[in-house]
Amino acid sequence: MLRTFAMAAVLAAVSVPALAGTPVLDARQQNQRERIAQGVRSGELTAPETRRLVRGEVRLHRHERAAKSDGVVTRRERVSLDRHADRMSARIYRQKHDAQSRPARW
Repeated sequence: MLRTFAMAAVLAAVSVPALAGTPVLDARQQNQRERIAQGVRSGELTAPETRRLVRGEVRLHRHERAAKSDGVVTRRERVSLDRHADRMSARIYRQKHDAQSRPARW
């Protein structure tokens, strides 16, 4: 009986973070990663720009993980995550459309 209760408690603890889903944010992050990769392939992003954008995406992911850590993403946390993703999206756009580009390789 005690063993069954302990197993149920462990399973509940493991599955709680799964309830704190952010599928819209996950899709946005995937899209932003693809935009960064496309900018690298096309030469629109220089190495330092790419490094800064990737660091920003890592910070966004860390922020998302912290919001999910208690098993619930509150409305305030979701708004904060969305704003962070909006800022990252704008940064990606600005960096891809500025005058800098990687030199062409021959």
